[in-house]
Amino acid sequence: MLVNLGTPDAPEEGAVRAYLQQFLSDPRVLSMPSPIRWALLHGFILRTRPAKSAAAYRSIWTDRGSPLKFHSEDLADALQAVLGEEYAVALGFRYGSPSMESAVQKLLEVNVKEIVLLPLYPQYADSTTGSTLAEYERLARTNALERRPRVVRDFFVDDRFLDASAAVIRDDEQNGAADHLLFSFHGLPRSHLKAADPTGTHCLVAPDCCAEISATNQTCYRAQCYATANGIAQRLGRDADTWSVAFQSRLGRTPWIRPYTVDALDALAAQGVQSVRVVCPSFVADCLETLEEIAEGGHARFIEQGGQHFYTVPSLNARPEWVHAVAHLVRDAAQPSDASSP
Repeated sequence: MLVNLGTPDAPEEGAVRAYLQQFLSDPRVLSMPSPIRWALLHGFILRTRPAKSAAAYRSIWTDRGSPLKFHSEDLADALQAVLGEEYAVALGFRYGSPSMESAVQKLLEVNVKEIVLLPLYPQYADSTTGSTLAEYERLARTNALERRPRVVRDFFVDDRFLDASAAVIRDDEQNGAADHLLFSFHGLPRSHLKAADPTGTHCLVAPDCCAEISATNQTCYRAQCYATANGIAQRLGRDADTWSVAFQSRLGRTPWIRPYTVDALDALAAQGVQSVRVVCPSFVADCLETLEEIAEGGHARFIEQGGQHFYTVPSLNARPEWVHAVAHLVRDAAQPSDASSP
């Protein structure tokens, strides 16, 4: 059972409003008291944001529809072909359609004996993986699923994921050389990071607190992002001064983890960097954040600040290396003793 975040059904204001209402009603996404969340959502966000977001979605919509949806569907289809008849593959979105519930029902209809649950988020965050696991638990209770799923999570330094990520960057380098490689990950509010610190004393205390994974920060989203970037940069043979990490998609006025991608692009242009290549390793499928925010908005920002060339690396989507990486993750989770189960 593959799970990705989701997408509106259409690039229209009504469809976007319905999607945002479901997405932002999740307390793991907007972590605040329910009355405040309801007032913010219905009093401001759903009144102002759907029209702007719909316009952004229209700029990336294709004849096949939402890129996130069809890339996720392509991955599911390719994974089914690789895994063969011993497995049934179902795709569900945490928000929107196809829903996670429809994916569970599909698997129950073919009488699976075990479910391998694979949230398609390389790095762990409570608002993505945590929310997905919580929703699965709710569905398990609703559908009387007695056996717990075998969960694949936090594959941020899985060798096959890192190899596939490096390969797509190498392919994109054929479009032109860049002076700097910027890893742009989805951002999170600082409060989310601090809430995940088991010690309550380590998170964001020192500038280099996320530089290496340790027993203290092993569940930290930001530390996992830096570990992913390090792993990919090593595979590319990149020197430390030729790449950096930033965080995008900030929402609202609360402090989010820094540096922000827009600030990083401004700084690179100010330093005289003429060409930059941006890769987004927290997204395994191209979506609004990679295609509109980075490929369109990031490109315009960098050129406006004096940069000359801007390259956006495609997401893994359904590349063969990524399909086989996912197949390995699934088989490893299923365990050899269960390999014959449908």
